[in-house]
Amino acid sequence: MQVKPSYVSQFELPDVLLKETYCEILEPTFLPGGSNNKDCYQGGDPSLITVDLNKTLDWLHDHPIPKPLENEVCSIPVLLHVKQFSTQHLLFHYDGTPQSARVIREFESLFGNLIGQSRATIISPSFIPKSKIKEEREIIQLISKSTRETSFIKFNFQRIGDFWSYAVKKDCTLFVTTKNYQADLAKVLFHFYKGEMWSDKLSFYLTV
Repeated sequence: MQVKPSYVSQFELPDVLLKETYCEILEPTFLPGGSNNKDCYQGGDPSLITVDLNKTLDWLHDHPIPKPLENEVCSIPVLLHVKQFSTQHLLFHYDGTPQSARVIREFESLFGNLIGQSRATIISPSFIPKSKIKEEREIIQLISKSTRETSFIKFNFQRIGDFWSYAVKKDCTLFVTTKNYQADLAKVLFHFYKGEMWSDKLSFYLTV
C-alpha cells in the first residue's frame, strides 16, 4: 500500500522511501517495508510510517535536508529503520515528561507482539521531581512485563547525540524517543552516516 500524497508531502521525501501501516497492534512477523505485513486499513490515519533510513540518508547527501525533518513534527509515529531491522535490544529515552511516558506506552502497545524476547534498557535523568517517581516506576513495570530482560539506568545525558552514542556502543537495535529531538537526531545521523561510529543495526522510533 502506498503512502497517501498528504503524508508524502509532509516529509518532502521520495514516496518510495516511505510506507504506511494501519494495524493498531503489529503482527509478530512485521517487517518495515515488507510485503508480508498484514493489511489492517479501515480508514483513518496510519498507526505508523516506516522510513528506510539508509536510503533516506543516501538521498539526503544529494539534497538539502527537508524542513519537516528539521522544524516540523508529523503527528504519526515514525520508524526510521535499517535493512536488518530488529527489536533484540531496545533503548527507551524517558526524560521525566508526560510526553516521553506516553511515547513509551504507545510503543509498547503497537510493538507488543515483537518485544517479548527483547532486552530493554531505560535511561532516565539522574534527578526527577518526586511527582514523577510514580510515573517512572509505572514505565519500568510496563517494559519489564513486556520484555525478557529490562535494565534501568540513571544518566544526565544532555544531547540526543549522547543517547545515540550509547546505543551504538551497547549494540542497541531500536531507540525509542520523542519527536522533540527529531531535528537534532537528523543532524547526528547525517553527520555520522557511514563513519567509523555508524551502526547498521540501529533503528529509531519517534512520535509526539
